[in-house]
Amino acid sequence: MQKVSFFKSIHVKLVLIYILLILLALQIIGIYFARELEQNLKSNFRESIFQRVDLMQYSIREEMLKERDESMPTLEESLKTIVMEFSTGLKEVSNGDILEIRVIDNRQRIRATSEVDNQSLIGQRSNNDLVRRAISAETLFENIKLDNKTRNRVWVLASPIRNGVGPDDEIIGVLYIEANIESVFEQVNDINRIFLGGTAVSLVITIFLGILVARTITQPIADMRKQAQAMAKGNYSRKVRVYGTDEIGQLAITFNHLTNRLQEAQSTTEAERRKLDSVLSNMTDGVIATDRKGRIILINDPALELLHISRDITLGRPIASVLGIDQEYSFEDLIHMNDAVNLDFSTADAPYILRANFSVIQKETGFINGLITVLHDITEQEKIEMDRREFVSNVSHELRTPLTTMRSYLEALADGAWKDENIAPTFLNVTQTETERMIRLVNDLLQLSRMDSSDYELNKDIVLFNSFFNRIIDRFEMSKSDKVMFERLFSEASYYVEIDTDKVTQVIDNIISNAIKYSPDGGNIRFGFTAQGDMLKVMISDDGMGIPKENVGRIFERFYRVDRARARSMGGTGLGLAIAREMIEAHGGKIWAESEEGYGTTVFFTLPLNLDDFDEAGEWE
Repeated sequence: MQKVSFFKSIHVKLVLIYILLILLALQIIGIYFARELEQNLKSNFRESIFQRVDLMQYSIREEMLKERDESMPTLEESLKTIVMEFSTGLKEVSNGDILEIRVIDNRQRIRATSEVDNQSLIGQRSNNDLVRRAISAETLFENIKLDNKTRNRVWVLASPIRNGVGPDDEIIGVLYIEANIESVFEQVNDINRIFLGGTAVSLVITIFLGILVARTITQPIADMRKQAQAMAKGNYSRKVRVYGTDEIGQLAITFNHLTNRLQEAQSTTEAERRKLDSVLSNMTDGVIATDRKGRIILINDPALELLHISRDITLGRPIASVLGIDQEYSFEDLIHMNDAVNLDFSTADAPYILRANFSVIQKETGFINGLITVLHDITEQEKIEMDRREFVSNVSHELRTPLTTMRSYLEALADGAWKDENIAPTFLNVTQTETERMIRLVNDLLQLSRMDSSDYELNKDIVLFNSFFNRIIDRFEMSKSDKVMFERLFSEASYYVEIDTDKVTQVIDNIISNAIKYSPDGGNIRFGFTAQGDMLKVMISDDGMGIPKENVGRIFERFYRVDRARARSMGGTGLGLAIAREMIEAHGGKIWAESEEGYGTTVFFTLPLNLDDFDEAGEWE
């Protein structure tokens, strides 16, 4: 997991937020405090002056309204005396901040000033805008201006002097006062500097406390982050430390509980996964799983073997393409497929058919997550089904033919043919022949049925195969016609086998009968046997018509005939070689044929030798 940078850390963010909140609070308090303090100091400064202004105005008004004679001081002198006395008193009250007091009449002429250097201005016209506005507006004006020389802020007051105490009395002059208010602002600045120092100290303490407070929050979160990283790697043994019982502590307890539950769920999931892997690996059926877009995400080994493909080229590919049905079906068609689909991979050499069953992976909400496909090899089932259908067809045909013949002859006899001494015996002979043919067919079927169900036993005896084989050949040689000749190609060595003589006799009888049946006039039938390891290999060969190469392997199938019309005309049931194969295999041997069309057929079969009585091997040329 990527490491969190310093400035993106929640610890730093919490500390910064804490500091910014404290700083914002201090700034708001500082601004409010400085503003109120400034207003308060300015108000006190003004109040200290206004307390004497009314008395000063009263004294000045009395002097200006008093009628004078020669014995009395002039108005200017009287006003100067008053101004100087009040200036001294105001300086004491305002800590010496009174700069100048002037008395100006209603014609804007300066009548008195407290400033010694400005005595020459007495009698001159005042051009002060504040004085002019106070006279014209008949109201008090005050302002703060900047002194051009000292660059200090000066508070200026222009208060009208009336000839009475009423608000409608006539303006007779203006009391003009200038006071140095810079000391007030200096006091505010001093207090602000003190406040800023306190703020800095508070911030240092706040940072320290913020780090501690943030640590109490971020430490459990950091522990949970480490635990989450460990859980991502599969380690569920680590636990988060619980630092308290607050919300963070409750979260840590819940996180530990979640870890335990996840560990249990992981164990259960892992166990189920192993079971699923075991089931999928040991299934004979192939299983394929797809995602919601039809791409393969899982395929087991049996499915790979059934499809004859590798895992690398299947994962991520569309399932319809892998199954080879993308031309007929889309993924949406497979989702709604209710019936199984047969996949025919048969070749000219061998049949190969798979059956695919489709099942949708669906959530409770109905959302389709994917598709499960189960593959099953039904080649043998299809072959068995084809054999069954062919078997039923053949049995039906084999039984219907003699029954049809018998019915025709019996109907003819019933219609009066039995009265004809020449025709009746022939008809009865045909009926008897067809009956015997059906009996042989039924007996062969019963024998095959018993062998299929293993409902029979072999009565084995140890016999000298040389004598046993010669006796069978002799029997056929005595009864055969002169159209074929027998040739024996085996040595005088003695071979003993443990066999059921009746069953093996039936096998050899059937093979020799077929050889005689299909051999041309003047043909030869050759007999031989030899030892090959612990098996006795027996050969019976003829010079008949032979069998096409593509049909040689099927002559041991039930009811199979290369030339059905000719075989049926010769009275065969099509079960002789099938019975021979079952009997030889029951003895632990094998039977097969080699043939070349037009040059004859050779049938081989093997029987286990009795090695205790075995003499020596023989060969045929």
